[in-house]
Amino acid sequence: MSVVEIERGDGIMVIRMNRPERLNALGTELRAGLKQAWEEFDASSELEVAILAGTGRAFCAGEDMKESVERGTVGSAAAPDNARTNLFNEGKLDKPVIVAINGFAMGGGFKIVDTADFRVAVRGAVFESSEAKRWLLGGYEHGHMGTLPHAIATELAFAFRFTAERLYGLGYLNRLVDAVDQLLPTAREMAAHLLSLPPASRVNTLALMRAMRPRVPEEIEELAARLKNHGAKEDLMESRKAFAEKRPPRFKGWNNPEDRKRTPKLAMRKA
Repeated sequence: MSVVEIERGDGIMVIRMNRPERLNALGTELRAGLKQAWEEFDASSELEVAILAGTGRAFCAGEDMKESVERGTVGSAAAPDNARTNLFNEGKLDKPVIVAINGFAMGGGFKIVDTADFRVAVRGAVFESSEAKRWLLGGYEHGHMGTLPHAIATELAFAFRFTAERLYGLGYLNRLVDAVDQLLPTAREMAAHLLSLPPASRVNTLALMRAMRPRVPEEIEELAARLKNHGAKEDLMESRKAFAEKRPPRFKGWNNPEDRKRTPKLAMRKA
C-alpha cells in the first residue's frame, strides 16, 4: 500500500495522503511521496489542476512526532534532505491546487491548507495551527495571510482549535459540504470550472491572485526570527516527547530566568 495514491484524468491530478493509521502525519516516506507527486504534476503537460486529499479520520496531522523523537530532530529537519520540502510548499507551482479536507488539519497539515488556492472541507473537520505547542513562537502568519480579523488571527496563533463551520463563516474556506463523500465531487466541480477557462486566463489569474495575498512585513519577519530563538530550545523536543508518550509536558521555559524579561521587541520607528 502506497502512502501517496494518485489518480490522473481529465486534466486533474488527485493526490491522496494514505497513512490513516498515523492520521497522515508527515513522516519521511509521506514527505518523499508528496515531493515526487508535485514534481510529476509540475512537469505534466496534461494535468492542470491538482486536488490534495487525505484518507481516514484526518486530512493531515502535521509533523510525525514519533519519528521526530526517534531521530532526535524536530520539524522537517527529521526528514532526509531530499524530502524536507517540495514545489507546492515552496510556492513554485504555476497550476491551481485544491485541498479537500476530510478531518483533522493540524500543524503542518494546516499549513498545507493555508498554502492551497482553494479549500473544500466537510462539516466537523477540525483545524489547528499547532506551532505554539511545538516551537517557541506560534503561527503568527496564518491569520494575516488568510486576511482574518486580528482577534481571530491571535486565537489561531495560540493554537486554539477551529471547526470547519467557523472557518467557513469567517470566509477562510471556499466550500463546506455535509458528508465526506461529497468532498471529491465538489473539488472536481471546482477543477472542471477552472479547466473550462482559457488556459492563459487560468495561469495569469492564478499568478495575480497569489501576488495579491497578504505577506508578513520584513521587519515583522525579522522580529519573528529573533523570537523563535527566545527560550529554552530543550522545550522543542520535550513537547514532542510528551505527545509521543501521552503525558503532560515538563517545560523548562528559560535557560536563564532573567531572559523572561528580555523578550525581543520591534524596533521603534524614527519620526
